[in-house]
Amino acid sequence: MCVRLTHSDRLIPLLGFLLAAGLAGCASTSGAAGEAALRRFEYSQVHMGVRARLVLYADGEANAEAAARAAFERIAQLDAMMSDYRSDSELMQLCDRAGTGPVIVSDELFEVLTFAKELHERSGGAFDVTAGPAVRLWRDMRRSERLADPDEFEAARSLVGSPWMRLDAESQTVELLKPGMQLDLGGSAKGYACDAAAEVLRSRAIRRFLVALAGDIVVGEPPPGDSAWEIAVEGGAGQAAAETLRLSNAAVSTSGDAQQFVEIDGVRYAHLVDPRTGLGSPRRIAATVIAPRGMIADALATTLCLLPVEDGLTLAREHGGVAARIAESEGEEITVRSTGRMKSVP
Repeated sequence: MCVRLTHSDRLIPLLGFLLAAGLAGCASTSGAAGEAALRRFEYSQVHMGVRARLVLYADGEANAEAAARAAFERIAQLDAMMSDYRSDSELMQLCDRAGTGPVIVSDELFEVLTFAKELHERSGGAFDVTAGPAVRLWRDMRRSERLADPDEFEAARSLVGSPWMRLDAESQTVELLKPGMQLDLGGSAKGYACDAAAEVLRSRAIRRFLVALAGDIVVGEPPPGDSAWEIAVEGGAGQAAAETLRLSNAAVSTSGDAQQFVEIDGVRYAHLVDPRTGLGSPRRIAATVIAPRGMIADALATTLCLLPVEDGLTLAREHGGVAARIAESEGEEITVRSTGRMKSVP
C-alpha cells in the first residue's frame, strides 16, 4: 500500500511530486512489541492554499487524531502569521507599516526573515522575500497574458530589494524602509510549516511520520519494518527521468515550471518570479533539494531554478547536509546535474 501526492491533489501545483511512502510491514513481526503495535493513520486538510497531508504511525486512533489535530492547528497558526493573501496576517500587518519604523514581530516570522536575508546575500539576490510587489504584478500579467505598462512595472521593481529590509536581532524588530514594500514568503513558508508540524508530532511521541504541503515534504523515522520513506520525484523540465529517494529524518522539496507557466508575446515564462528582473523565469528548469529542514529545502529549490546550474549546485554544497538535483531543458536537449549524493542526507 502506498500514499500518492498527484497533480490533482494540489490546489496550487508545483512540479509533479509522486509520493510512495514505504509502508510495507505496517505491523512488524520481527521488531519489538512496541513497534508491532503501531498502526498507520492518514489525514488531510487544506492549509496555505494546498492540501496538507499527514501520514503517521501511532499506538491508537485517539493518540493519532490528537497529534494530527495539533499539527494541523500549528500549520493554520503559521498561515495566519505568514500569508500574503490574508489582510489580517502578521506579515501583512508588518507590510502595512512599511516606512513607519521598526516593528516587533513573532519569533517565527523573525526566524524566517533572518534566514531569507542570509539566503538573499548568498544567492546574489536570486532569493528575495521583498519581491512581493513584483510577484503581485506578475500574477496580474499571467492572468491577462500581457506584460504590464513599463511605468507600472518599474514602480513595482523600485520596491524590491532586501537591503531595504532591516532586521534587529536584539529587539527582534523588522523595518521596511520604503512605503509600499510587500513581503512574499512563498519560497519558504510551506517548508517552515512542515518543520513546525514535525516538531508538534515529535513532542507527542510520534516519531514515524510524513508531513506534506504540495511539493514540500518532511519525514521522521521510517515506517515500521522499513529503513526509509520512499519518495519518487518526477524529473521535470520536460523529459528528465524520475528518481526514487529513500529518506528518514529529512526534508525534500521540488520546484520548477512543469505545471505553472504562461506564454506572452511568444516567450514562455514560469510562475517563479526572478526578483532581479520582476518577470517569471523563461527557463525550463526543475530543482529537487534534500535538506535537514523543510524551510531550507523549500527556499533552495526555488532559488536553484533561478540561478545558472553550476552556481546553484555550488550554493547547495555550501549548506551542510544538502543534496540537489537540477534538470534544465533547452529545445530537445535536457541536462541533469546533481551534487552527486541524492539518495540520502547524512
